[in-house]
Amino acid sequence: MPVSANLGFPRIGARRELKAAVEAYWNGTMPEADLAAEGARLRARHWQLQRDAGITLIPSNDFSFYDQVLDTTALLGAVPRRFGPLGDRVTTAQYFAMARGTQQAPAMEMTKWFDTNYHYIVPEFTNGQHFRLGSVKPVEEFLEARDLGIQTRPVLLGPVTWLSLGKAKDPGLDPLAFLSAILPIYVEILSRLAAAGADWVQIDEPILVTDLSPEQSRALRTAYAELASAGPQIMLASYFGALDDNLDLALSLPVAGLHLDLVRAPWQLADLLARGSDKVLSLGLIDGRNVWRTELAPALELARGAVDAVGGNRIQIAPSCSLLHVPVDLDAETGLDTELKSWLAFAVQKLAETATITATLNGTDTAAELGANAAALAARRASPRIHDPKVKARASAVSNADLARKSAYPARQRAQAARLNLPAFPTTSIGSFPQTTGIRRARADHRKGLISDTEYDAFLKRETDACIRKQEEIGLDLLVHGEFERNDMVEYFGEHLSGYAFTKLGWVQSYGSRCVKPPLIFGDVSRPQPMTVGWSGYAQAQTARPMKAMLTGPVTILQWSFVRDDQPRSETCRQIALAIRDEVADLEAAGLPAIQIDEPALREGLPLRRRDWEAYLGWAVDCFRLSSAPVRDDTQIHTHMCYAEFNDIMPAIAAMDADVISVETSRSDMELLEAFGDFSYPNEIGPGVWDIHSPRIPETDDMVQLLRKASSVIPAERLWVNPDCGLKTRGWPETEASLKNLVAAAQLLREGGQTPLPIEPKGLALAGCGCASH
Repeated sequence: MPVSANLGFPRIGARRELKAAVEAYWNGTMPEADLAAEGARLRARHWQLQRDAGITLIPSNDFSFYDQVLDTTALLGAVPRRFGPLGDRVTTAQYFAMARGTQQAPAMEMTKWFDTNYHYIVPEFTNGQHFRLGSVKPVEEFLEARDLGIQTRPVLLGPVTWLSLGKAKDPGLDPLAFLSAILPIYVEILSRLAAAGADWVQIDEPILVTDLSPEQSRALRTAYAELASAGPQIMLASYFGALDDNLDLALSLPVAGLHLDLVRAPWQLADLLARGSDKVLSLGLIDGRNVWRTELAPALELARGAVDAVGGNRIQIAPSCSLLHVPVDLDAETGLDTELKSWLAFAVQKLAETATITATLNGTDTAAELGANAAALAARRASPRIHDPKVKARASAVSNADLARKSAYPARQRAQAARLNLPAFPTTSIGSFPQTTGIRRARADHRKGLISDTEYDAFLKRETDACIRKQEEIGLDLLVHGEFERNDMVEYFGEHLSGYAFTKLGWVQSYGSRCVKPPLIFGDVSRPQPMTVGWSGYAQAQTARPMKAMLTGPVTILQWSFVRDDQPRSETCRQIALAIRDEVADLEAAGLPAIQIDEPALREGLPLRRRDWEAYLGWAVDCFRLSSAPVRDDTQIHTHMCYAEFNDIMPAIAAMDADVISVETSRSDMELLEAFGDFSYPNEIGPGVWDIHSPRIPETDDMVQLLRKASSVIPAERLWVNPDCGLKTRGWPETEASLKNLVAAAQLLREGGQTPLPIEPKGLALAGCGCASH
């Protein structure tokens, strides 16, 4: 009989209990033992919840205090030397230091997990590196569940994916060369799990849905030839796309089971069945990346075809990937209207969908559940809330003329220089300033009706005034208003657009303790009225210095929302771009001389297969240009990206034609600028010289060193000086100290005599961005 399975469950807790505990540990108010106890309470709750939902194969070791890739780094003892020697085990202090850094040791790099908005800590590799068992977390958590009477299937990140996602810190070093060094540690963990009573283990190798190099293919064969007989039976999990040309490779590996993402790539099941296989097949039929209710009828059709072909005893029914990427429980949402709520499914509801498909295959009468599902989906398709003919007509009428600025960049640069009158190496920030406890409390009180609109408005004006004065005192050249009225760089805009809905507890993890609450795009998108013009115009009126208005770009708003699945994403993005275009025009009319349209998610949205890049980049770049094109030559358009590999998409970034682009370079020691230098990027660049995701305050000399490296590949007259991300999550003392050092670094460069330093060639990490903190 088919069985139900889950690949992973949200670890943060229904009310972000993990966030509260981890941050309490960081600030010294929670002892390490209490942090461990809170983790155990969350794991126990989640295991029991999955069992109650009817899931047979329940995962363990999917929990993490920060990130599952960092957990694997700890497991393998791959601790960079700057975080101290490895003792018997990686300590909690070392673990968090690797993720966040210390004043003495910069954090490890952070980037995106494939094409998601989840961030992972990038493994580091150096010549002569040694590995050894640094953690037994997978075994401990398996035993922890067993003591609760729950038999779990432990989850491990596969060795080839872990190595492929890492970064060589020495020139010419191939991380795959360390495969033979780490495989014995995997063997030891698998052996320990078998001894503890585990009969299956799930090993995630999502690298299988990418364009594999010959070296990666060989590494996979080598790895699983050794791991297959090391312990429990292996369920090899691929997700986020199709195996396609890697299908034969996956089927050839000596593992007992194979998981397929049949949401992103339903056609691959037929390809697999046509080849024949004796493996257990895990069918990923429930969308683990989005919040819409599964259409059970076609999912059942796929499942029945598989059962007919290979027999029910070799079929597992599962979500497409870990449910890490969706909120915990729809039942906790009391503010959503009944109709919209009937279209949705969060993690708990997705478990129920998984159990329903499994029960139906096993002959249980599920007519009521299937009927309710069909009725809800039919109601959604017919709902007048979804479709706006005016919005669709405007989007379909967009022409190439709507995508172009009036003049080419050189003419714009002259006009902007005359209007802004900025010094060499101009300084600015990326947007947000610290959102203090007082700001968050005032926002909550306003939403609860405890303070009036007038009182809240006055409070925000005081915060904005104070932020402007501080920037003036610090000496920044191009100011921002601080964004104190904004809860989130995407949610705030969604609240001002039609076609959006919002949750109260729909949190998902972005990185570490950072959680975001993505809005839901359920219908056609338009801008009923201006969204930011009032606050940006107010801020500009408070200072003689130029003010930069802050907007989130259309691709990022798309990527960081839960997007409707009933039309192409490109169409939804074009609708958002038109809304942002209207805002840009109004900001210019209000006198704002510079407008930043952040697109940190542009690279994140890049398909995992190169064959699909051209189509995506075409509409993504067009949407940015559509949003930014209506302004005069003397209005400066900025954009921001970070934690991304730019080499392969430089023509697309240049085609965006922003006057100034700011990028993350502090964690990567400026190496990300290599792509801009090699491409001869024609416009202005602000390389981030302060890693805002770390509590470390950078010294002026450190920033000068980074800028000297930058000037070796980018002409000094086109360099800006800025942090690498927004400052929302930082505190005011560290913000002021760091910005003063940043301004001092710019001043030293203006005084001259700084010899450029070369950038040593280094490998670049996969795509990503940490801009959830904007």
